[in-house]
Amino acid sequence: MPLSFGVLGVNSRNLKYLSRKNKTLLDSKLSTKKVLQKAGLPVLKTLGIIQNQKELEKFNFESLPPSFVLKPDRGYGGSGILVLFSKKEGPIWIKADGQKVNVQDLKEHILEILEGRFSLKFLPDIAFFEERAKLIKELKPYTKRGIPDIRVIVYQNIPVMAMLRLPTIMSQGRANLHQGAIGVGIDLASGKTTHAIWLGKLIKYLPNTKYSLEGIQIPFFKDILKLAILAQKALGVKFAGIDIAIDREKGPVVFEANLRPGLSIQLANMAPLEKRLKMVKDLKVNSEKKGVKVAQELFGKEIAEEIVSKKVIGAVEPVEIIFNKGGKEEKIRVLAKIDTGAWRTAISFELAQKIDLSPEKMIGVRVVRSSLGEEIRGVFPLTFILGGEKIETEVFVARREKMQYEMIVGQRDLKKFLIDPSLIKKW
Repeated sequence: MPLSFGVLGVNSRNLKYLSRKNKTLLDSKLSTKKVLQKAGLPVLKTLGIIQNQKELEKFNFESLPPSFVLKPDRGYGGSGILVLFSKKEGPIWIKADGQKVNVQDLKEHILEILEGRFSLKFLPDIAFFEERAKLIKELKPYTKRGIPDIRVIVYQNIPVMAMLRLPTIMSQGRANLHQGAIGVGIDLASGKTTHAIWLGKLIKYLPNTKYSLEGIQIPFFKDILKLAILAQKALGVKFAGIDIAIDREKGPVVFEANLRPGLSIQLANMAPLEKRLKMVKDLKVNSEKKGVKVAQELFGKEIAEEIVSKKVIGAVEPVEIIFNKGGKEEKIRVLAKIDTGAWRTAISFELAQKIDLSPEKMIGVRVVRSSLGEEIRGVFPLTFILGGEKIETEVFVARREKMQYEMIVGQRDLKKFLIDPSLIKKW
């Protein structure tokens, strides 16, 4: 599908959605983590912090676990992140591509971080070690190295887009797309993956495998969306990209938060982001539960397809009732009121007589409560055609002398339709 309409570009993102408030906070991974921890949100443990060369010389590298991640505090786009997977005697650690890293290699990399090589404005920075999340079995077939994460774009407490980011050997275990990771769009209603993008091109299968990247069910997906909203609220910004990993022991944890999330997520979802942002701009959502519900109703592919498949009918519709009289099938046409405020369809006594719906055909009774009190009504089987759909149901027979229509169709029989109150059809 063409994405030109409603696509969010870098300039538009920065001018319209980049929050000046708390900008300094979110540019620091460590400061962001402190705020999230204070709000009671799950994050990965910090194993050590090195702020200057003196601390670097004193740091005990042998205290580091077999697997960890080394990050620059103010790095951007995955630059400067080093993911190490296992430890050997020496001590020596192994990178995603199998290369060995010793203590001297780590020291040299940390010096580059301290000098600001990977920071946004090349200013002096801080290096820190972070625990590496433990890979869950559901995503293990799709990950050669590193830990996948789910990026959720949240705007004003509403998730508007999400994608699964799969690290590769090329990306050195990092989940950043421009480093060589794979981005896979996620349907917000079902939590299943849709389209995939790698190195700027659409792909269907995990490279060099027969694993389809479409239809992967993301575990804990609703919890992930809720956590993304809670993180955005805790950080005090309206717009952010929240990266969430699923740890085998801890469940969903916040990896990072981004004021300037990359825009390739639009290609992974084959959907324009700015169009979605405009749709929710004026909505007031306070709770994360409501935010998730709004997101799934507005942007869920499965829900959207279900809605598209439904027929639109008006407030008043012609109905064709099918009945048996004297052993012969007959039909009668009436105008019916479409009433979403009623649960069960009802017809008048007069109409019941016309279609030969005698008391012997009653299959039960129901007590109906209304503003007029309680009333006992008979329930009868009925078959009718509405909007081209044949409906076999059970209906009330009620007194409707003062009503304009001999039949009302209730919610129970309207599951295949969308109602447009402005449409009033006549014969």
